Amino acid sequence: MVMDLSAQLMQATVQLEQPLGDGTRTVGTGFLISETGPDGAPRTVLVTANHVFDKMPKATARIGYRIANADGSWSYSPQPLKIRDGAGHPLWTHHPSRDVAAIAITAPPAFAKAAIPEDYLATDDTFSKYNVTAGDEMMALGFPRGLAANPAGFPILRAGRVASYPIAPAKIFPTFLLDFAVFPGNSGGPIFMSGPSRHAPGEADQGRPDVEFIAGLLTQQVELNSERLDIGIVTNAKYIRETLALMQDPAAPVTVVARETPITGAKAASAEEAATPQ
Repeated sequence: MVMDLSAQLMQATVQLEQPLGDGTRTVGTGFLISETGPDGAPRTVLVTANHVFDKMPKATARIGYRIANADGSWSYSPQPLKIRDGAGHPLWTHHPSRDVAAIAITAPPAFAKAAIPEDYLATDDTFSKYNVTAGDEMMALGFPRGLAANPAGFPILRAGRVASYPIAPAKIFPTFLLDFAVFPGNSGGPIFMSGPSRHAPGEADQGRPDVEFIAGLLTQQVELNSERLDIGIVTNAKYIRETLALMQDPAAPVTVVARETPITGAKAASAEEAATPQ
């Protein structure tokens, strides 16, 4: 049975924060993926944008776990997450050319169970398989300006339409645009599709399952002359997969994009700028 990816990602998406000591905190978004570790045992991996961790100067961040209470309520319970060793070296793995980071964590059982299987990350042929193109709706989860949907600390769900063409293959188009309002604190959040399957022109209904996949993660917003254009830049899930592979083998192959042209006005929706009152 295909999972309800929207509901599952709601539970698997967490706020990442680090107090700055001056009454403010830096904020980003991450989500949990389940995979098999080098020893063959299952493990839980936190995925976010590399700049979220990179802009947190201290060795320990906080990850926003939520606890379900017996009466149906929820409690927000952020816990320490060590992201640097004693010498200040990063403990996370990052992609060498894309803004993607991953770190293995020990999550509470309920969160480990909520982690999304790695198979739900889009592959090279996912967009063509489901005929995904400009104008299609995708959803985004995150914590804009550190704001949660409720006191329990659940992420805020937004939706937007694919705003660029073409968006595949990922080795040529490693990022794509999504038409929705992006704010500091959104960085690292999952971008996904969840809904009825679309058919290619002239294709008969063959009873295919609903579309359920993670297309990538939010890494930047677009600005022009210091004005936000309400456009997000999404890094393709292919590069999340490559980052997970690098955790297993630092020599794993990665995609090198030739002659990539930067998007004018692109600016990270960074944790550094998401300084908000604690």
